[in-house]
Amino acid sequence: MSRFLRKQYEKMEPYTPGEQPKIPDLIKLNTNENPYPPSPEAVKALSGEDMESLVRYPDPEASDLIDAAAEFYGLEKNQVAVGNGSDEILAFIYMAFGEKICFPSVSYGFYPVFADVFGCDAKAIPLTEDLRIDPADYMDFDGTIIIANPNAPTGIALGRDEIEELLRADDSRLVVIDEAYVDFGAESCVPLIDKYDNLLVVQTFSKSRSLAGARIGLALGAAALIEDINKMKFSFNPYNLDRLAIIAGTAAIKDRTYFEECCGKVAATRERFTAKMEELGFQVLPSKANFVFARTDKISGKDYFTKLRERAILVRHFDKEPISDYVRITIGRDEDMDRLLAVTEEILCEQVK
Repeated sequence: MSRFLRKQYEKMEPYTPGEQPKIPDLIKLNTNENPYPPSPEAVKALSGEDMESLVRYPDPEASDLIDAAAEFYGLEKNQVAVGNGSDEILAFIYMAFGEKICFPSVSYGFYPVFADVFGCDAKAIPLTEDLRIDPADYMDFDGTIIIANPNAPTGIALGRDEIEELLRADDSRLVVIDEAYVDFGAESCVPLIDKYDNLLVVQTFSKSRSLAGARIGLALGAAALIEDINKMKFSFNPYNLDRLAIIAGTAAIKDRTYFEECCGKVAATRERFTAKMEELGFQVLPSKANFVFARTDKISGKDYFTKLRERAILVRHFDKEPISDYVRITIGRDEDMDRLLAVTEEILCEQVK
């Protein structure tokens, strides 16, 4: 580091993004991208004329996208804000509401990083022994609560009624539900927004809408909360979504049929793959996301990750307790998962020789 870095950042550990290697014939199952392409409507919406329009700044309000999102979720336009990926939305939340904040100790890696960046009074709350979030552990916390639902990297989801208990227990605190993976089988808290003004829901187009490269995130909540989010946005980067992202995102969210078909295919593959992994002796946590979290006594998580990578299959391993025995496997196309299953059988056979 240079001698000019601010002292408060000297010991900060940045977020480590998933590897994006250029390996021939790689089966990439490490960053929870959708295995299916974006909506054909999104692709069709991008024309040569749009490329020429890049000479101008984009609409800072992202009006077309907000209108489409409000219609999709059954909300008013002033209940929706947009960001450059949900990561930026989360950053705005930390800036606006993160003076005192808590989150699960095993969850999305940006939560503690943002706490360091913005100087928050942060508390990491441990998971239960079976790697679940217990809402009871958050009941007495008097600051902002942020929970990924389904949680990452476990894939385990809370029910909407469990989250509503948190909202109802103390309306003087904000509850943020990060729903990056909700569309693959969990219950969204969006229907609770008009009932609770202390609820903020965060979603992304990176997973269920196949637009990870476009970087589009949403904040959904009471108008007053969205006003606060936009205050952070317009104090930081008013042009946070480019023209092409706005066009593609608007078309994608309008194509409900394609969205539902893709989510259904991923969920079906997840269930089939889970059953096959269990037949091979793996413990697979109950997932409502587009990935699974799996372990076996037959090989360590680190060695399994390494041996898969040697065979051009990339998954994710977190070398920390209490999850070092697990690997996180993104759900790809059926042929990708079949290849992983076949390679896994080979690896397990090698272990007993």
